[in-house]
Amino acid sequence: NLETSGFYASGNSMNKEVFHDRDIFLEDYKQMNRSFRVYVYPHRRNDPFANVLLPVDFEPRGNYASESYFKKVFMKSHFVTKDPSKADLFFLPFSIARMRHDRRIGTEGIPDFISHYIFNISQKYPYWNRTGGADHFYVACHSIGRSAMEKAWEVKLNAIQVVCSSSYFISGHIAHKDVSLPQIWPRQEDPPKLGSSKRNKLAFFAGAVNSPVREKLLQVWRNDSEIYAHSGRLKTPYADGLLGSKFCLHVKGFEVNTARIADSLYYGCVPVIIANHYDLPFADILNWKSFSIVVATLDIPLLKKILKGISSEEYLLLQNNVLKVRKHFQWHVFPSDYDAFYMVMYDLWLRRSSVRVQWSTSLDSNW
Repeated sequence: NLETSGFYASGNSMNKEVFHDRDIFLEDYKQMNRSFRVYVYPHRRNDPFANVLLPVDFEPRGNYASESYFKKVFMKSHFVTKDPSKADLFFLPFSIARMRHDRRIGTEGIPDFISHYIFNISQKYPYWNRTGGADHFYVACHSIGRSAMEKAWEVKLNAIQVVCSSSYFISGHIAHKDVSLPQIWPRQEDPPKLGSSKRNKLAFFAGAVNSPVREKLLQVWRNDSEIYAHSGRLKTPYADGLLGSKFCLHVKGFEVNTARIADSLYYGCVPVIIANHYDLPFADILNWKSFSIVVATLDIPLLKKILKGISSEEYLLLQNNVLKVRKHFQWHVFPSDYDAFYMVMYDLWLRRSSVRVQWSTSLDSNW
């Protein structure tokens, strides 16, 4: 349950392993790498909307880079097949982020664009109609992706949504069908001073006050001497706050997701997740209790008590596990084994078998 801490100040034992089952993961990962194939609906470079349908020709950057990174890396990967009969899944390559910045479409035009896109591929190809889209997926990191399917409900209900804003609270998000895409600010090198950083602060947060949860955090802890909660411009570098703190707070803003979890992991800081109903990235694979603390939003006044109740030994174990899982929350233009790209592919691979079973069962019953 994401509304309870990973473990309590009362000293309940915690699971030390970062994987739910490491042996199964490693064996399945090999099989996924060998056999998983995805068909991408083809589009020419002279397509009027090539900017929306093809990968970006630059290195992705910014808060919502995960969407562009995935498509850029995926399209060059060995997972892509040009033979749809060999495909386990089908990729809908439209980019929500690129549509948002295209003046011909814009935010309000995204639902129409997607509705027309689905209609066109369902008329031109047989694959969508075969399963009602259940073996199709799309990728979106910006929260506007939530409203993108308002005129294409079959996408929301049937297709696999690989999204950053993955919340159990949203009716359009279906856990175990949909995939939680990690929101990651792109960084390639290890941070300086990671090994020698002295973490003198108990906890750190910096960000806009754009939700009642953040308002509550600032109201309770703004003037505390051990929990550094900031809004507005910082007087010192953001990285210094992450490197100098034992715990780094991921607090729900407009959505449950921000890049702060990946920021925390990158800088070796134990993330504290204060975002109810967050369907955490790679939760099928990783044991989040081994490297993070989850605090219910109602327990914000108890935050210091919870964090101080964690013993030195427990903290060291958490931080060591943070360093173990960091690689799973990094993007690379040329993917590296077990990085964010491969982890997302593994999550998709896990879902391909249930789609196949459902499809074959429905065919048998119709027959």
